[in-house]
Amino acid sequence: MGKAGINAFIQLFGILGIIGSLIFVGLEMRQSQRIAIAGQQQGRAEIASNFMSAFLENGLDFQTVYFRQDPNHGFTDEEIAFRNMMHNSWFLYENDFYQYTQELMDDATWAAKLSGIQIIYDFCEAREIYDARSPVFSQAFRAVVLSLPDKCS
Repeated sequence: MGKAGINAFIQLFGILGIIGSLIFVGLEMRQSQRIAIAGQQQGRAEIASNFMSAFLENGLDFQTVYFRQDPNHGFTDEEIAFRNMMHNSWFLYENDFYQYTQELMDDATWAAKLSGIQIIYDFCEAREIYDARSPVFSQAFRAVVLSLPDKCS
């Protein structure tokens, strides 16, 4: 191999190195974007949780006030707390699902979260909360919930 051949080989090797670096940078940028979007989703879930706390602190049932615009619900303080926590749980699990779909949560953790979703889905007295919330869930998250056994039907 002559000097020209060695020079061409070095140039080819350099080009391959640049291409490899660009691919790596692109993948890192994609991952950073996914993490940033997941952070935004997490932030929205936190805002919703804080919003829900305001209802709880004032003895208001989120479901009847927000979805029905009726503050006269007739629930006990314990019932209000339970119902508001069901809403909070749905916010949390919706966020967990998003984190999982973005590969920011491992399968074992997601399996545990899925067990938690099953538990709150099985609270038949709170099914109206899921039913009111489900239209604003992503279609993929609704599909996961609806794939669970339904002891309330």
